This record gives sequence, structure tokens and C-alpha cells, in this order.
Amino acid sequence: MSGKDESIFSANALITTKPGKQIIKQGLFKSKGYKQFDQYKKETEKEFPNFVKRFTDDLFNEIKSDASPFTTQQKFAEEIGTTKITLGESQVDAIKTKLVNYDVLHDRVLRILNSNFVKMTFPVFYALYDAASEYYKDEDRKLREQIVDGHIIAIDLSEPMDRIVDRDEDLEYLDDYKLMNPYILKIARAKISKGGDDVLKEFEKGFKDARVGQNIDFELKTKPTEISEEVMSQCYKKYRAVMGTAGRNMALGRKPLGEIFYQGMAKAAESTGCGNEIEDSIKNKFIKIPSWPLYYSLQTNDVKEGFNMTLKKSDLYLRDARLALESLPENFSHRDFLEFLFLTVEHYNMFWYNQLQKENLWSEFSTKLPRR
Repeated sequence: MSGKDESIFSANALITTKPGKQIIKQGLFKSKGYKQFDQYKKETEKEFPNFVKRFTDDLFNEIKSDASPFTTQQKFAEEIGTTKITLGESQVDAIKTKLVNYDVLHDRVLRILNSNFVKMTFPVFYALYDAASEYYKDEDRKLREQIVDGHIIAIDLSEPMDRIVDRDEDLEYLDDYKLMNPYILKIARAKISKGGDDVLKEFEKGFKDARVGQNIDFELKTKPTEISEEVMSQCYKKYRAVMGTAGRNMALGRKPLGEIFYQGMAKAAESTGCGNEIEDSIKNKFIKIPSWPLYYSLQTNDVKEGFNMTLKKSDLYLRDARLALESLPENFSHRDFLEFLFLTVEHYNMFWYNQLQKENLWSEFSTKLPRR
């Protein structure tokens, strides 16, 4: 498996969950899904340093050549609808001077790429693109790097934006991230646009929806007791928009695969979001705000039941993701890959739920629970 913390997918970790044991079994018998997943994992490991260099080079050139970086910050703030994650005019020049040192910028790029979301997604996009190209009998494969890079970079943009809003890591680098954000978006758009107008339009729609979800997420941080099922569904728009849109664009928007990829990736991302909320709650020693564990804990007035219901919610999302696979064409080349992928998502969620039981943080969670 690939990820920020690969111990989650170690043999010792896999044996602790039912889906993990199925993963081990598929590895032992070299199932088709396992072999395909391993192929793309190895390709990602080989290609990742080249991707980092391309990304850093493009970002360096954009920052260095911008004669009016504060104007760039203003335009970005207008687009995303807030100045909370941009720099003030008096800050821009000093931060730009720092980041036009290539080694410094390279360090910041590596930091924001050190993310489960990014590292676990790379092999998935490679596989989806290849599957669609095979199904539609594409002869020109030159777009692969541009489309995959573009969407990985777009996903990576969520990392610095979330860190700025959450202020839970990299505090000394948040101003650097604020300067970088507009250029990251510009690079992503330029690469994705190579797929044509329809592919770019789909990305723009998804990016807009992701901002809606992120804004709701931010608002709930200041008024957590106003959380509701409807609001959480809107908040999770960020997962659907980012991963669903990317899935659709790996098929260059073509039906039926574009729609199937959208549903599968969107629902798998929402399922993973539940697991991530459990993981973050363990690491922070308080229930993440906002999150499904918070919603269900407030509903039941029982934090243990809140997390139990969150695991069930993750299963519902994953059931919908698996349902999408039933629409795949007969003899689809990467069906086994996707089934194996969803096993890894199920293990990830179950692993952190099991860790939570061991940590026994119920009393601490209850004490820190927001009160109506």
C-alpha cells in the first residue's frame, strides 16, 4: 500500500481487520486485483520524484515571474470567497523572497505532498486513466501525465488550505502556503486544460463545489453545535467534488465510464473521510470539528455510540462505491483493481476504529464535547 503512514498496511496491521486478512490472502495468491494494484504502486514510487520535480519547477517559475504577487493573492481571495487563507500586502514580498530559493520551495512542496490523500490517490488515477484508454481504444497516451499530474496537484491544493484553516500542523510554514496556493491552482488548471474544454469545465465545477464544502466546514468550526445531517452532507461535498470529478476526468468525461468512475471515487472518498475523522480524533485527543463522530455523538449524547455510527456511515458510503462497480462494462480490465482498492479503504476505516477502542479516550472526548 502507499500512504503517509505505511504501517497501517503492514502485515501486523492487516491481520487485525477482516478486510486486511482478505488483502493478505490476495497477496499470497497473487490475485489479479493485487497484481494490478502492486503494478501501479511501483509505478508511483518510481515516478513520484519526477512528479515532485515537475511540480516544484513549475511552481518556482510561476512565483519568480509574477511581477504583482499581491494582486495574485487578491484575485485568489475573490475566487475562493475569503481572505482568511491569503497574505496581506505587507507580507507578500518577504514570503516571495523566501520562496524563490528553490531548495526552500522544494521543501514546502514535499511537506504538502506528505499526505495520505495524495499518496494513496496517485496509483488510482494511473489505473483509472489506463482502464478508460483501453476501453475507448485511445491511441494517443500523451495526455496521461498532464491529466493525472493536474488532478493530483489540484488535490494537493486542499492540503495547504486545510492546514491554514485548521492550524493543526506546519504552523511555521502557513504563510508560505498562502503565497503558494494561487500558483498551485494555476498549474493544475493549465495541465487539466490539455484534456479539452469539457474536461476543464468539469474541473471548474468540481472546484467550485469543493469550496462550498470547505466553507461550510470552516463555518462549523466556530459553531459546532449547529451541526446537522444536511449540513454534514454539504460539508462532504468537498470529497465528492474532488475525487468524483477527478475520476470522471480520468475517462476524459466520456460515458459510461466517466459517470461510473465519478460515483465510485466520490463514495470511496466519503468513506475514507469517515476513517480520517476517527484517525484525527485519536491523534488530537478530541472529536474533530466538524465530523460525523461529532454529529452522532451530539445526537445520542454518547461518544462511543457516535464513533460506532460513524463506522456504519463509512460502510454505507463504501456500499454505494461498490454498487457503482456493478455498472461497469462486461470484461472491464480493471474491475479487480477497483475491488481491491475498496478493500484497502475498508481496512483503513476499520483499523482506526479498532485503534480507537484500544485508546479508551471516551471520557476525554466527552469532557471536550461542545455543548448546546
